[in-house]
Amino acid sequence: MATVPAWLRRAVEAAQAVAPKGLEDVALASGAALTALDAVVRRDEKWAGAWRQRLALAAAATTARQAGRTEDEAALRDSFLLTRPGDDVGPAGVLLLAWRRLAARPAEDLLTEKNLTAVLEEFGFFARDSAAVGDLLEDLRQPSTAVGVVEMLTGAFASAGRHGFGRYLGSWLADAMLAQRLGWPHAVPLLGAQPASGGSTRGVRPGTTSPTERDQVPGRERVQGLLVAQARAALRAIDLSTELGRRAERLLAVAPKLRAKGADRVVEKLLSDDALVASQEIAGMSDRGLRRLFDRLVDLGAVRELSGRTTFRIYGL
Repeated sequence: MATVPAWLRRAVEAAQAVAPKGLEDVALASGAALTALDAVVRRDEKWAGAWRQRLALAAAATTARQAGRTEDEAALRDSFLLTRPGDDVGPAGVLLLAWRRLAARPAEDLLTEKNLTAVLEEFGFFARDSAAVGDLLEDLRQPSTAVGVVEMLTGAFASAGRHGFGRYLGSWLADAMLAQRLGWPHAVPLLGAQPASGGSTRGVRPGTTSPTERDQVPGRERVQGLLVAQARAALRAIDLSTELGRRAERLLAVAPKLRAKGADRVVEKLLSDDALVASQEIAGMSDRGLRRLFDRLVDLGAVRELSGRTTFRIYGL
């Protein structure tokens, strides 16, 4: 399992206290953290889907708090798992859909007009005007081809701000562009879960920012804050990969002992998503059979019951 070297953790912690004139040191710490994260992504573990979706849940919870909402990770998970496909998941639930989209779609498909239109609606901007989305995509071309990650990172937030889409989208765009830059098959939700990388955008709609705000160039302090946030997010993602990796090993170890029909499909779904509800529709398994299988997995220490309820129970690594 990947572990964060002590020197790297100390470097990232120290970067938070470095004055803006020490931006180069902060950039080095952020680059080292991303290099360590890149090694985790390229291993392409069987549980990578669950890892990315767990990070997406954390990003959605942070976004909801910044929007002034009270839903935590458990409430967001309920809004997604306890509704049928196509049903209204609520204003906080759609934030989770946006971050789940980032984690699930191939990285190469994230920055398309169709996908960005859906993401903007999930973030509450309702940008149905294809011209507005097209302008945003055109604006993103320069940071996406920038030589350095710093320019790409700040460019993503600047583009979101210039078009009045707020910092939530800036975090989403930065994560998508990072995945494309590094050649990852899927993006890893990073900046959305970092409070320093986002801010409240309640009431903001496309085109409502002032000319001064649209033309503002991020200063060194702002750049430093984004780099520190990215470094901290990378370390957090690595720590979570270590934790989920151990749990996945346990699940894979007990999988051959499971005799229930369809058990292999359940194991596959547990490794590819944040959590499953006990009433999940799985081919070849009845509701009762699925509940018994989950109880068996909990007894074996292979999965956890995440809701703490006696009904509408939810299970995951």
